[in-house]
Amino acid sequence: MIEFFLAAAISFTPADARLAHATAAGLVENCTPRDAGTPEGLKAARWIRDRAAEEGVDARLDPFRAMTPDGERDFANVVAEIPSARTNAPWVVFISHFDTAPTVKRPFEGANDGASTTGLMVALAAAVRRAGAVGVNVAFEWADAEECRVRYGPDDGFQGARHAAARFRAQGRRVKAAIGLDMLGDRDLHVTVPANGDAALKEAVFRAAKEAGLAPLVSSGRYGVLDDFVAFHEAGFPAVDLIDFEYGSAPGKNDYWHTPADTMDKVSAESLEKAGRLAAAILDALKEK
Repeated sequence: MIEFFLAAAISFTPADARLAHATAAGLVENCTPRDAGTPEGLKAARWIRDRAAEEGVDARLDPFRAMTPDGERDFANVVAEIPSARTNAPWVVFISHFDTAPTVKRPFEGANDGASTTGLMVALAAAVRRAGAVGVNVAFEWADAEECRVRYGPDDGFQGARHAAARFRAQGRRVKAAIGLDMLGDRDLHVTVPANGDAALKEAVFRAAKEAGLAPLVSSGRYGVLDDFVAFHEAGFPAVDLIDFEYGSAPGKNDYWHTPADTMDKVSAESLEKAGRLAAAILDALKEK
């Protein structure tokens, strides 16, 4: 049997960007703080699930227990999967965290660091659902427990991403790409692709950025970054990260990161539209023809 299939185009519109921004603002308003392993963190996971459902995205909680420096804690990722109509299609995974860093002086909104890409993923999932079958299976993983409680280590930080990667590995799924999204709502957006990403995927990102007219927005990082995508890379999957690590009061600075200055007034729908267009273009480049 010969399978004929025309993959749908994915568009990320200004309306999607407004949805992303409103969702980020809603998460900040309704779920701050949302430290991992706390009742507030679990409340945030449920809020994200329900917000995705409002956009027609079938999302579910993926609860799990994991060790922390303070003993075992309860966590929950939020998962949405949009299957392909193509037989044996691979998976493209988008992953971003929603938790706030417990080490930061309060009040701390985590508006750009966590909320912005949480909203972006809700809007992106809605855009993919709207497009219909896109030639690959697409998974959205809103990861709990990205932030560490003391310092990053095997039992401190990235528990949600490790749980997600382990699930994909246990299910024997073929992952074509795992794409981390973090801190992409900055009004002065500069997307970096860290040095520790998969080389072929990094090339795909830059090709997609050029096709989308966003090449000036994206640059190659000189250094590696610890972020959720690393869990997929360590599990043997091709992975790459999109992050803006210049989030501050002047070019080249990062002095808003992990401070009470990380507030919603620093996040713009315009930046989220650019980030969403880039993510959609990458997905278009990766979908099976």
